[in-house]
Amino acid sequence: MTPDAPLLASQVIVRACLFLVAAIALFGGTVQMVLGQPDTSPRLDNVHRFMAGVYFSMGLICLWAGITVRQQGFLVYLIALGVLLAGLGRLLSISKVGLPEPHRVWLAYLVPELVIPFVMAGAHFSAS
Repeated sequence: MTPDAPLLASQVIVRACLFLVAAIALFGGTVQMVLGQPDTSPRLDNVHRFMAGVYFSMGLICLWAGITVRQQGFLVYLIALGVLLAGLGRLLSISKVGLPEPHRVWLAYLVPELVIPFVMAGAHFSAS
């Protein structure tokens, strides 16, 4: 496919998913880096801010993958797996310590984390 040819519909879906995850990770990583984990131990704040950096870098990777979606292969599946594992981690937390308040906000985070990976991987698979 030539670089100036229009994207396939499935590539547009993958790109949209990647850009959505990028926006969430860039914003969330920045906010968490600045806020840290208030009212906790230095150890937990340190881990929290470290993970904020990982979160932010995932946003950069997703942004780059979305821009270069035509050239991406297995990376899209790895990103989808990362998002799914993050959602499963959130689900495990909810099952162990409960759903944080306000419930709607945390469920609004959880649902896309469990849905987007399958949409993105399925669309990427159909594009190949």
